Amino acid sequence: MVRLINKDNAKYVAAVLNGILKTQEIFTQIKSIGHPDIGPCLYALWHGNQFCVYGIPNRDKLNILISTSIDGDIITHCVGNLGLKTIRGSTARKGAVSGTMQILERIKEGESAAIMVDGPKGPARKVKGGIIKIARMANVPIVPVHWYSPQINFLKIPSWDSLRTPFFFTRIINIYGTPIYIPKDIDSEQELMYREKIKQSLLNLEAKAPEIYKEVKKEIPWTLNLNLNYQRFN
Repeated sequence: MVRLINKDNAKYVAAVLNGILKTQEIFTQIKSIGHPDIGPCLYALWHGNQFCVYGIPNRDKLNILISTSIDGDIITHCVGNLGLKTIRGSTARKGAVSGTMQILERIKEGESAAIMVDGPKGPARKVKGGIIKIARMANVPIVPVHWYSPQINFLKIPSWDSLRTPFFFTRIINIYGTPIYIPKDIDSEQELMYREKIKQSLLNLEAKAPEIYKEVKKEIPWTLNLNLNYQRFN
């Protein structure tokens, strides 16, 4: 079976996707709710909410963990042009050492990282253990983050992760959970407990999001973002 995206055409696909994302920036407004404003941390999000990283404050100091696949090459090109930093690797077995070491190095430099806790291949909404390991090694908190909009043009893509993406004028909120601190010395049973805690925090944010949006929607400007940089209102 021939791949539609391969090494020969990846750069062209990346250019097209980058143009789409840059255009969408003009029409997207994101307001942060409950951001803890703490130092280096690990943002935990579902793979389907990966685009919410655009609304995280101080994104010039935010690193996104991206796989070393061809698809990852395309994503790296796009997010780099949107002002985000990337780390190539994984928290899974393949690429785990490289990805983990790069994240630890960036954290030492005072930067943060965002990890899709059920990615890159799922199953959806099942927290994997990589983020727990890195949080323990780096001694930084995990901050759950979820984004939400009730607009019909906040599209759900029919993919394994139910990827969400804005289309045209879209007002969105990013909401953040209470930071989760992982003790350095935990056993396998305790690790499962913290993985469940992260999952429940993300699900709770999702459940609360509609009501929070109603409370703050009038505070989100309905204007073109002509700075070509996703608006963040904190």
